[in-house]
Amino acid sequence: MSPLETLGFTLGTSFASGLNLYATVATAGLLDRFGVIHLPPSLAVLAQPVVWGIALALFVVEFFADKIPLVDTTWDTLHTFIRPPAAALLAYTAFGQVPEAWKIGAALIAGGVALTSHGAKATTRVAANASPEPFSNWALSTFEDAAAVGLSWLAATHPVLTGAIVLVLVTLSALLIWKLWGFFRRAFARLTSPAPAAGAGP
Repeated sequence: MSPLETLGFTLGTSFASGLNLYATVATAGLLDRFGVIHLPPSLAVLAQPVVWGIALALFVVEFFADKIPLVDTTWDTLHTFIRPPAAALLAYTAFGQVPEAWKIGAALIAGGVALTSHGAKATTRVAANASPEPFSNWALSTFEDAAAVGLSWLAATHPVLTGAIVLVLVTLSALLIWKLWGFFRRAFARLTSPAPAAGAGP
């Protein structure tokens, strides 16, 4: 991969990692393993059976945990400390032989991208949990899984295009987080505001 392609690949897999880290790693590893794509040499370890096998097993666990209301929120809270650092590590490794400063810069960008997509996922799921029915959780989780796999494939096969798409997705995710945060803040204010006294005027 050229440096530009590596950047696009890194942005794509970072955003996908924020949605589902294990699906991203398993997809990239399996695609390389079966010759569909060729990962950068520094990421060839992802094609090792032990790596994509563990990632695939954890993906199965997340597939079910992510579809249970409240369990999904706990899972996302825990993965706040896993998804962004893992995306940063993948980016650092992907850039292989470039100067150390550039590798650290790539890791910081990747971590920020993953944190943004993870934040959009987590806040959306908290909002969905306010609804008593489980179908919104199932639909959102299935969409996120498909998006992580699809974006990982796109990043590996069309990295430059993926980089451009991710820039749009990051912007939309940031706007979503801002909107939902405002909603949560107003809802909390209504819940904690004192009730008007009986007989009080308007």
